[in-house]
Order: sequence, then C-alpha cells, then structure tokens
Amino acid sequence: DRVSESDLRTVRLKYALPEEFILAVGHFERRKNYLRLIDAMARLRDRGRSCALLIVGNDSGLGKTIQERIESAHLSGCVKVLSDLSDLEVRCVYTLCSLFVFPSSYEGFGIPILEAMAAKRPMVLSDLPVFREITQDRGVYFPHDNVELMVLAIESVLSSSSERARLVEYGNERVQAFSFQSLAAQVERLYRSLI
Repeated sequence: DRVSESDLRTVRLKYALPEEFILAVGHFERRKNYLRLIDAMARLRDRGRSCALLIVGNDSGLGKTIQERIESAHLSGCVKVLSDLSDLEVRCVYTLCSLFVFPSSYEGFGIPILEAMAAKRPMVLSDLPVFREITQDRGVYFPHDNVELMVLAIESVLSSSSERARLVEYGNERVQAFSFQSLAAQVERLYRSLI
C-alpha cells in the first residue's frame, strides 16, 4: 500500500523529521547493533557529513543505553529514537528516509529489508549470510563489528546518486519475489511436485 502525500506530511510534522535522514528499524536490543551505528554517525559528523539518524522500534532492554550513547557522542540534535509508531507511520518513515541501514549482528530473516525495498529506498546492510541471500549479493554490505567500514558503506551510497538508483531499482524488482502471489505460486509448484 502506498502512503499518501498527506500522510507523509503529517508524520514529518508530528515527529519533526528533517528533510534527509538515515533510518534504522528494529527493537532496541544488543543484536541490532545500534551502539555501533551511533558511533558511525559520530564519525560521519566529525568528517563534516552531518546526517540525521532515526531509530524506530520498541525497547527490549537497550533503550536507556542507546540514549546514553547518543548523549555521550553529543548527537542529541541529530539522532532521534521513536517508539510505538503505527504501521502507517512506519511505512511513512521508510518512504521519507534517504537511506535505510540495517546494522544487525544477527538476524533470522530481515523483514525490514523487504519493507525498505517496498518503499523504494536504498539500503546499506551488515554482511550477514541471510541479508546476502535476501538481496542476492547485490547490496552494499559492511562487517557488523567494524564502525569504520560501516561509515564507508554509508558514505559510498549517500554520495552516489547512481548507486542509490541501482539499489532502489534492484530492490523494487526483488521485493516482487516476496509478494503473496509469488509465494502462493511457489507453494503450489512445491505441492504439485509432491503429488
């Protein structure tokens, strides 16, 4: 479902979102690797590339630590953490973001990748086998435990309109493989092969 311009304006105003921002989505827990992402934002700022970051999710025990890291890095003005957004609001923030970053150290799958693809957003991902499988090795990846390489991956996509366009085009094509119709057809083929 596409979100309306009115919905986008409402969400941008409600949460005072800047014109351009990086988005990360997922519960506030250690494996989501938000502390390193915040460190990466501090390095980007120190190099003169001021980027805003929005982290959206619900607290699974790391919320206070994330806030403390934001404050100690003097990033309170450009890193925002939001919880309890509606499904529509989450779809809006995907659509509004300039770049989606998924820095996890472990994931079983990675639904936010599909959500970012559906919203036609470029993305930078930690180098996990499951992320490479979802994106068929056609994404931009960084080792989850290396802040410097995370910074370089983010910079490489933010500074290249052609790379952003490539990622969006690929994601828009790839997400179709995960549509209900596509999955239903796969299940039907499997079922027919068994009978």
